Amino acid sequence: MPQIAQLAETYSSQIFWLLVIFGFVFFVIGKGMVPKVMDTVGLRDKQIADDLAAAQAARDAADEQEEAWRKRENENRAAAQALVSEAKAKAAAATEKKLAAVQAKIDTQAAEAEARIAAASAEAASEIQAVAGEAAQDIVARIAGIEVDRAAANAAVKKALANG
Repeated sequence: MPQIAQLAETYSSQIFWLLVIFGFVFFVIGKGMVPKVMDTVGLRDKQIADDLAAAQAARDAADEQEEAWRKRENENRAAAQALVSEAKAKAAAATEKKLAAVQAKIDTQAAEAEARIAAASAEAASEIQAVAGEAAQDIVARIAGIEVDRAAANAAVKKALANG
């Protein structure tokens, strides 16, 4: 076979060109392109890491600001509650004073009214007694035909009203 016989003669030239092509590919791709690609990947990784660090710093700052805001909000709420409580206490005290003044006025009016009622009741009782005395005097005079003086009739009516 002639192809196998030629193999020994062409083998060394094929190996030479194989080494030349591998060397060329190694230096062009391995020494020229791969470092550029690796630098680009490294830059991208560094940028991603920097962006993540910046995002974490922003998140931490936002958390701190939120915590400060919550603290201020709680302080403001507590201050507002204190103001409301103080206003309620002042309003209650003012209402209590007004109620005490009105109650005193009502008590005074009630005492005056009770005194007027007692006076009117006493006057009415004395008038009733006087009218009853006259009626008793008149009834005794008509039924028994006896003339009774006013003092005796009034005494009898007084005694009857006290027992009844």
